[in-house]
Amino acid sequence: MEITKQVIKYTLPLFFIFFISCSEQKKDVIKEELEIIEPKIIYNKIHGFSEENYVFDSSVVRNGESFGEILQRMDISYSAINKLSTSFREVYDIRRIYPGDKYYILRTKDSLKSAKLIYQHSLTELVVMNFIDSIYLYVENKPITIKLKESAGVIKYSLWESFISNNLTPALVSDVANLYAWTIDFFDIQTNDSYKIIYEAKYVDDQFVGVGNIKAMLFNHKGRNLYAFRYGSPHEKIEHYYDEKGESMQRALLSAPLEYVRISSKFSHRRLHPIKKIYRPHFGVDYAAPTGTDVVSTGDGKVIFAGWSRGAGYMIKIKHTFGDVVTKYLHLNKFEKGIKKGVYVEQGEKIAEVGSTGLSTGPHLDYRVYIGGKPVNPLKMNIPSKDPIPDTLKEKYLKDILLLRKNLDQIEP
Repeated sequence: MEITKQVIKYTLPLFFIFFISCSEQKKDVIKEELEIIEPKIIYNKIHGFSEENYVFDSSVVRNGESFGEILQRMDISYSAINKLSTSFREVYDIRRIYPGDKYYILRTKDSLKSAKLIYQHSLTELVVMNFIDSIYLYVENKPITIKLKESAGVIKYSLWESFISNNLTPALVSDVANLYAWTIDFFDIQTNDSYKIIYEAKYVDDQFVGVGNIKAMLFNHKGRNLYAFRYGSPHEKIEHYYDEKGESMQRALLSAPLEYVRISSKFSHRRLHPIKKIYRPHFGVDYAAPTGTDVVSTGDGKVIFAGWSRGAGYMIKIKHTFGDVVTKYLHLNKFEKGIKKGVYVEQGEKIAEVGSTGLSTGPHLDYRVYIGGKPVNPLKMNIPSKDPIPDTLKEKYLKDILLLRKNLDQIEP
């Protein structure tokens, strides 16, 4: 019996053939992609060095520990340690090591031989020592990221208390005091005085490391708004601080020549003398302060007298470089080294220390100002600005600070 093999052919629709063909192509593409994709290994990094190449070990410097002891534990030779301490002393003196500082030891993966030591001298400074192939040392400064921050507050007790309660740093308190040293007597701060501030905050690896420059500030003192803006003209690389009108925040004279406890006596044309018990003029301001407190020159000028002056005790007189202005500093304990007649001094330079010499009932500074030979009240002077924005640049300055001033005004206390 013969068996006949019958071949039956089926004809598929065209669209179905196209669908199968596309599906097969898609499977091939997916298969190809799956073959290409490989799992990635993510290696930890410490200060730019990867675990792909090194084995890390971290520790902190113990009390009394030296780099020599740490390096010896790493099996670094005495000659290598000597080379680091002598040949690279100009780069970094390895005797400068402090308890509690962190360091990292990096070893090669194949032989676990010590390859590098990274010492974190500060948040921004790393000392890297290399021991593979050649012995060398370098200091790496980590990049600093600057962010603009803003804050505001109302003073209840002191500027310090208000800033600290707002998580602002002591350094920023000092910067503000220096900024307004010519216009605000911070020993005369009033309850409900207020401030708004925009400043730079510095970060390294997202960790706060300190403050930078104050960009803008508004201080309301005794109901008066005192603006300050950091600004550099197109003709200068150095930036200075100016108010909302373009006047320099620096004045020809400081508001006070020292840090004092209180004002014990003010300017008066008729005051009962505490020792002579008679009424007579007192043409100065008495600042009570401990003996030895620094006294600084309130402005640039030339010392025209430094010596004993009977009832005034030890006294200094300075003829200033602007107008016809003379300042006097009475009842001093002693003069700063080098202060004598004919010497030029700068604003803020220490000239003496508080004392109680002459006719005095206790340690204080009697500070006096004379303009054109006539006494004026130091607490009520309209002191001229040092170097205002030039008239030719004032329009540009007012335009440039417009956005900063707007942002400053919008800060909520």
